[in-house]
Amino acid sequence: MRHFYRTTLTPAEAIEAADAFFTALGLQKTSSGPRARTFRGVVGSPEVTATVQITARAEGGHYTFVEATTDQMGESRLDRNVKRFFVSLRRRADPSHALEAAY
Repeated sequence: MRHFYRTTLTPAEAIEAADAFFTALGLQKTSSGPRARTFRGVVGSPEVTATVQITARAEGGHYTFVEATTDQMGESRLDRNVKRFFVSLRRRADPSHALEAAY
């Protein structure tokens, strides 16, 4: 699945956060570039090897477009962790932000 997120962090900060987040999950970095990383490993059970590729590129203005592509069908555990990664980017960009229901 493909996921994306727009942040005010720089591309380097987003990639640095990806390195910390996905290695903490137990994934191994298999490829790296200045604004891209690929991680591979097992997340949860059943033990199926999964791959996620993270790219970060500057957009117009002061935004960074972060894209994550997984090789899993449907919403896998890895996809849910990608969403958690995007939440961690939000918290890193604005630590004072509080999540609340918008009814």
